[in-house]
Amino acid sequence: MVEMLRNVPIFENLTDKELETVKSYTVTRNYPKNSIIINEGDNSDSLYIITHGRVSVFLSDENGKEVILNTEGVGDYFGELALVDDAKRSASVVTTEKSTFLVINKSDFKNILSTNPELAFNLIRGLTHRVRYLTDNVRSLALLDVYGRVAKTLLSLASDNGSELVIDIKLTQQDIASRVGASREMVAKILKDLCIGGYISIEQKKITIHERLPTHY
Repeated sequence: MVEMLRNVPIFENLTDKELETVKSYTVTRNYPKNSIIINEGDNSDSLYIITHGRVSVFLSDENGKEVILNTEGVGDYFGELALVDDAKRSASVVTTEKSTFLVINKSDFKNILSTNPELAFNLIRGLTHRVRYLTDNVRSLALLDVYGRVAKTLLSLASDNGSELVIDIKLTQQDIASRVGASREMVAKILKDLCIGGYISIEQKKITIHERLPTHY
């Protein structure tokens, strides 16, 4: 547990003793796949640290249309805005696979913060990173066409295995469409053309990038 906390950016630079204190305030919660952890508009005051599984952070409207803001995996955390203000939750979070979280409520986090001021800096740095990430997403939506947004999304999710770029998480066409703000049909056409061109391959919803993606569609 302490080693897990040590790898969470918000708790970096804390001593073993300080991490033990953080651990004493945590509660472990398990959720099956497709569980809503946070609803946009909820009153909630807890920080969630992912120790197993993966979640999707998204916005939705009254018609059920969704836009995926981000995905988070082991070692990531969410809900930190609730630690610094009393506003309602700004986005929803759903598990995309069976997941386990360490949960710290606001009052306990304040107790930790009072004896570990370094946490405040780590928290601000994490929030700054999220602002930069969201700013980049807005830039993509405003300045790139649908193909450009799809290509950028694929590259941002891929990791290098030494010879190819592989996206380890399973992505449906609708998942990608929700990330780039486009129709599923348009995304399907782009992915099909990239497969025909030999740039990518898709097997069991996992995408492998074999060659540099074209600059333009």
